[in-house]
Amino acid sequence: MVSPWHGTAPELIIAAVAVAAAAVAGYAVAGWAGLAVVAVVTAAAAMVLLRGLLPQLTPDTAKTAREKPRARTLTGYSHRRFIVHTAMTSRNYYDAELRPVLEHLLAARLAERHGVHLYRDPAAARRLLCRHPRDADLWRWIDPGSGTARAQTAVRDGPERRGIPRRTLARLIDRLEKL
Repeated sequence: MVSPWHGTAPELIIAAVAVAAAAVAGYAVAGWAGLAVVAVVTAAAAMVLLRGLLPQLTPDTAKTAREKPRARTLTGYSHRRFIVHTAMTSRNYYDAELRPVLEHLLAARLAERHGVHLYRDPAAARRLLCRHPRDADLWRWIDPGSGTARAQTAVRDGPERRGIPRRTLARLIDRLEKL
């Protein structure tokens, strides 16, 4: 490997002579204080120059491997609208994209306001979500225990099934807000 400093001897000699001349001039004009100013300015200029010349470091792969993967966030109105619209037309898309978001919201609401853990006590969670008989059908759209089974049956079912109906989604969101 060729050194990046190869062939720079003339430039380095000229820089050293210039710094030495400035140091002598600084000492002649202001004594030790002038020499100190020249030394500090030279050191600062050398650091800035070297910082610009040295290659940029790449991120540590071990550090990035230790970091937890971040959940995809819903950003932007148009992106959210796309997710909701597609979840209403495709059951597989609902199960993969919108259902985990709604399930997370349900888990947070139950834990914060009722002290119920969705995954440890799904029966209590169901009772709280489906307080009225007309809400009983909402549970199948957000049941945390059926996520894996749905993913497996989606592969077997083949053609796309219809997603969550608009009215059901509106009722589910309403129930989540009221929890």
